[in-house]
Amino acid sequence: MTFSVLHIKDNRPLIEPTVDHSGSHVKWNVSSLSPVGPIIQTTQSVEHHGVVLVYKQLGSGNNNYSFHVYLATNSASDIKDIRKQVQGYKNRYIRIEKPPTCKLDEGTYRLLSEPEGEIKPEDLKFTLAVTKMKGYFEAFFEQPPPFKLSLVEIDTDETVWSATIREADFVGDTEKKPRKRTNSRRGSSSPSEEEEKGCKRPRWRDETDGMKTGTTQGQDMSEKQLLQVAKRLGKEWKQVAIYLDLNSKDLDEIQAIEKDVPMQKLRMLVEWKRRRQPGEATAYHLWKSVEDLEDLPNEVYQTLQDMMNNRAAK
Repeated sequence: MTFSVLHIKDNRPLIEPTVDHSGSHVKWNVSSLSPVGPIIQTTQSVEHHGVVLVYKQLGSGNNNYSFHVYLATNSASDIKDIRKQVQGYKNRYIRIEKPPTCKLDEGTYRLLSEPEGEIKPEDLKFTLAVTKMKGYFEAFFEQPPPFKLSLVEIDTDETVWSATIREADFVGDTEKKPRKRTNSRRGSSSPSEEEEKGCKRPRWRDETDGMKTGTTQGQDMSEKQLLQVAKRLGKEWKQVAIYLDLNSKDLDEIQAIEKDVPMQKLRMLVEWKRRRQPGEATAYHLWKSVEDLEDLPNEVYQTLQDMMNNRAAK
């Protein structure tokens, strides 16, 4: 087995030969200090922890169903970028909540459906460069659900992801009609009063990513719910603590009291809840506090979203 070293020099990549290597180290003659990393030639394709995100177009008609299906790495920043792109479309979309994670090799994929629908493009490449362009499959159906979608890798003919979309997944998510204005018989309001009324707009729910952020935010999270979130946090949990307004001293105290890492994460979330006012430690408040943290796993967003959706359904 032979190694080389990827060396960045003068802002350009340079591959340098190695002098020797062992089971844990690679040696080479250093020409200058810069970011470096060992590379090895292999015939295996690069595998990523990926996600498949499904969005449904709203207001497309009773007998017409249009979906966008995105492929992305399981990265909070990539998922957030796709959400922002969808929010910028002229048409309105809502995310269909299906298990998104799967293993994706760099290669070409095809989206199949049962019953057969109109899907464009026929094939879609998955590479880091292509995913940055936010390409997607568009699936169109002229019959009512259910629809089964399957993602197949072209080279191996392997199904890497599948989901069944049912009417219950988006029932009630039709576009809301504007409320009719009523004329008051109590006399006309002054211009200042009219201006003040115009500024008081009702809070709205972000339909493009499924986060129900309306005025109903539910009850404060229980320790059992906080534990569910803690179990999905990885090594970035200390960053989460900073976003929750804990400091380094707080983290040192938590680690001194609790030696078990999962319980350290739980204690951190419990401390966040303790510092909040009653009614301000809900899943919604936790989500709003960490939504800008790019390193946060998608599983954490999904867990908080499920808690919010379950609360809204009650």
